Amino acid sequence: MNGHLCGRRGHCSKGKFFMWSRVLKLAGALCVGIACLTGPAPLTVQQAHAAKGNAAPDAATTRQAIVQILNTKDRLPLPIQKVRETLTAHYVENNGEIFWVGTSRMTPFVQRLEFADDDGLKRADYPVDYLVGLRDQIDPSNPLAAAYAEIAYSAFFLGYASDLATGRVILSKIDRDHFQKPRKLDLLALLEGVGSARNPSQYLSTVEPQNAHYRALKSLLRKYRTIAGEGGWGTVDRGEVLKPGMVDPRVEQLRARLEKSGDITPRHVEDPMVYTPDLVLAFEQFQKRNGLDVDGVIGPGSLSMLNVTAEERMRQIIINMERWRHMPRDMGDRHLMVNIAAFELYTYEDGTLVEARPVMVGKNRHQTPIFSDELEYVDINPTWTVPYSIATKEMLPKLQANPGYLGPNFELLSGGQSIPFTSVNFNNYSRGDFPFTIRQKPGAKNALGIIKFMLPNRHAIYLHDTPSKALFGRTQRAFSHGCIRVYKPLEFGVSVLRNEPGWDLQRLQRVVETRKTTRVRLKEKVPVHIVYATAWRGEGGSVEFRKDIYSRDKKLYNALFGRPSS
Repeated sequence: MNGHLCGRRGHCSKGKFFMWSRVLKLAGALCVGIACLTGPAPLTVQQAHAAKGNAAPDAATTRQAIVQILNTKDRLPLPIQKVRETLTAHYVENNGEIFWVGTSRMTPFVQRLEFADDDGLKRADYPVDYLVGLRDQIDPSNPLAAAYAEIAYSAFFLGYASDLATGRVILSKIDRDHFQKPRKLDLLALLEGVGSARNPSQYLSTVEPQNAHYRALKSLLRKYRTIAGEGGWGTVDRGEVLKPGMVDPRVEQLRARLEKSGDITPRHVEDPMVYTPDLVLAFEQFQKRNGLDVDGVIGPGSLSMLNVTAEERMRQIIINMERWRHMPRDMGDRHLMVNIAAFELYTYEDGTLVEARPVMVGKNRHQTPIFSDELEYVDINPTWTVPYSIATKEMLPKLQANPGYLGPNFELLSGGQSIPFTSVNFNNYSRGDFPFTIRQKPGAKNALGIIKFMLPNRHAIYLHDTPSKALFGRTQRAFSHGCIRVYKPLEFGVSVLRNEPGWDLQRLQRVVETRKTTRVRLKEKVPVHIVYATAWRGEGGSVEFRKDIYSRDKKLYNALFGRPSS
């Protein structure tokens, strides 16, 4: 459950919520001599789903008992204590509605908890058995027991809703490069929203993320859970590289594998060992969805991706559903999204993907951080002020050996004034006391290329051109010091500047030719979201998967569920 109820943490310890027995003990103390709140035995799914009558004390009597419980000076069990202020505001200060006891809402909520795995959560983290026991033991003659059931249901509803809406962990504690601002919930408004919903499960579905990525992942999770339950989708044996047109017994395995995962429609084929054009096309789509070279050839890399199990993909989906819970609900009608793991930059208009563009991201030792900001201006023919770390770690040793090694494209600044490199004895300085600034002049050889796109932020991360254009031909493109290098940046500049009159491709090219730095400020800032998504809704609506280049998936899964067993 979420930090509103049990404190933000790396993960829930096994059986954490069976501390609910403490709730029952306290309830037993409150209901001296009443058998209704002795600890119930674990119940079956059928019992959990069984509808019960709504017989209960009248609302006024139940509310009086709720006030009695919430006004006690004793600490209540942790799940209730965490939201005690919210419960008091609703039930005591606002004389609010009774949501659960005597209504038909308890069973649908229990059913939603029973299938928490379908929400990418963990069924064992929620005390379904105890909540069912509280529901089934409500007695019209026992207002204190009914009151306790009411606030318990409200407390666990808030916990589950929080887990769905804002995630189960603090990502910045797991990933030092995660800087997405934590989302905050209005717990009182969330609780009071139950009153307008006959079915709390349907209400919970409006609380979880509504973006297309989350919805696509949730749908695919259910599909893959079914496939895994039926034994998975099989594997393809190792062997020589499979190419279109070849005859090989493993082609039959390939077709069965793609049929099971829904990548190709099952049909009768004359010779199942022939790598036919329809199967090649289906596999090329598989390659595209998995970030592989789209050539229809099944080499070691493609084979390895084919043999990822359904269970592994389920884990990957769950991890990324958690990430999407931490994203801003409103990403902007027009926004940019850089997916670090995919090495791509996406442009969205009214929720529709209109362009995907290759990018380069940070090397493993210079990982690109995760955050959201706004694109504010564009610099054509930018200068590059060399970061202090690069100037001292990489350039200073070479300057000590040869003060002129950087050549005429760089200048050395002291107190804002340009001085000759040869006027300085660089051997007098070290990484801790380097007093100079190194700046690269505009031009095609500039490290930022001929254009940069600025979203001022404390991480000094922005989008820009690069002179190392040949690297865009690579499938894996983690080459930078953290910034995002953009493919065909002038064309991207036309898209960014589309609302700035007169800025077409020809004008951008003319300004580049002047070699003078020119800044264009955007009248409307464009939201930019830098994400690390190894599973998301790609072009055409299918879910795409990528490798965990920074090993962030494993850390997050361990935080959510502990180490996977397979």
